[in-house]
Amino acid sequence: MTGAPAPGSVHPEVVVVGESLIDIISTVTGPVEYAGGSGLNVAFGLGRLGRATALLTVLGADQRGQAIRQHLDSAGVELLPGAVRLKRTSTAKATLDSWGAAHYTFDIEWNLPPVAPTFAPRVLHACSLATFLEPGATQVRSLLAFFNGRCLITYDPNIRPGIIGDHDKAQRTFERTASLATLVKLSDEDAAWLYPGLAIGDVARHILGLGVKAVVVTAGAEGANLYSDLDHVSVPAPAVTVADTVGAGDSFMASIIASLLECPEQDFDRQQLERLGTVAAAAAAITVTRHGANPPTAAELDEALALSV
Repeated sequence: MTGAPAPGSVHPEVVVVGESLIDIISTVTGPVEYAGGSGLNVAFGLGRLGRATALLTVLGADQRGQAIRQHLDSAGVELLPGAVRLKRTSTAKATLDSWGAAHYTFDIEWNLPPVAPTFAPRVLHACSLATFLEPGATQVRSLLAFFNGRCLITYDPNIRPGIIGDHDKAQRTFERTASLATLVKLSDEDAAWLYPGLAIGDVARHILGLGVKAVVVTAGAEGANLYSDLDHVSVPAPAVTVADTVGAGDSFMASIIASLLECPEQDFDRQQLERLGTVAAAAAAITVTRHGANPPTAAELDEALALSV
């Protein structure tokens, strides 16, 4: 993607573009900090699944930034050059409701380092605040436009209404970004915010009309719906005891990307949609049984899928 690789190194299969931050979660015993941010979580999830992954992001040269670097290292995720450029690492204060769902207050800066592409990954993923907050959002769209047609592009808007601002402007931004993607994944809450009053199926068909080949809409414990021009499938969510939902959507997204890498033909027919949804739902189910954004390893996911047969 950017910068020369080290001698003998192999280019990553996936490049994720997105925010990295520290989640500060309030608990009964006091605040607990985890490495987080949608971009970081997806990259980390892919690393856990054994996929060669690089992350294009920004951090601070501080203790929290160091914690993020160590977190990525633990999953074998490459941090692309120029990431350490902020005065301090961004944060998100999270409070959990009675269902374990997290609600965030952000303190974030998003401004990408200069990018000079030197290779094309198999999949380029963009997500969340990184596609809405300027000046970085314009840089992200330029990068997606450059790679449009050169590789698979996936996109998860992961809407945060409290920080992305005006609805109409955000909707236009979403559609400009989505039109560059092969696959778009969003939650039912994202869909309802972007297109109030519109049924989920109609939202998916609208997004497909932007030129997207597949649309995935997640609904937590209600499972997920996957759409293409060829078919529509509904996938149930495995029944589990929820610790919290932090990182569940990002784990789902990481699994989708990993599955795309395993299938060279992107027909998005019924069989492929069912496979994408079933594996991703299993990955998210494992994640919600654990505190923080703690996605499964490849071995854990394989075991869960074997038990579900």
